[in-house]
Amino acid sequence: MATVVNATAQQPSVLASSADKYRGAVVEDLQLPPAFALPSTEPIARAIELAYERDFSHIPVLDKNKRPLGYIDVAQLKAKWEAGQADPTDGISKFMNKFVRHSTQPYTLITPWSPLADLEEFLKSNIFALVTDSERKFVLGVATSQDLENFVTRRGL
Repeated sequence: MATVVNATAQQPSVLASSADKYRGAVVEDLQLPPAFALPSTEPIARAIELAYERDFSHIPVLDKNKRPLGYIDVAQLKAKWEAGQADPTDGISKFMNKFVRHSTQPYTLITPWSPLADLEEFLKSNIFALVTDSERKFVLGVATSQDLENFVTRRGL
């Protein structure tokens, strides 16, 4: 008696899962430069100068205790300055985008040991991620989608 075998092979998934794509890599593997952040009192002119020196488009803003308050969008800030809507001596706190902190929008902890798949998921709805220590006391780095793309290209994944 002959046995009939289903000859249809299963098609492999066209898109690898994020876990497969990053092969267990974590944020630390991105080799991010040390964080660059500004105090909320920094004058606009100096903030723009520092951003262009470092080629950053967004810079975290910290309070006097070095806790993240928000961030500045450098292009937006420069446009306001050029349009006369901001004085170069104004503090950046007047023009920063504040981080929302309330129970309906929980904080997502991204540390050097967070899987890149988690970072990718976070960056689907955010411009960048602040990489902090596990107690969220220090900003260690800033990660973007471009950092993930560079990692994948470097690794040939």
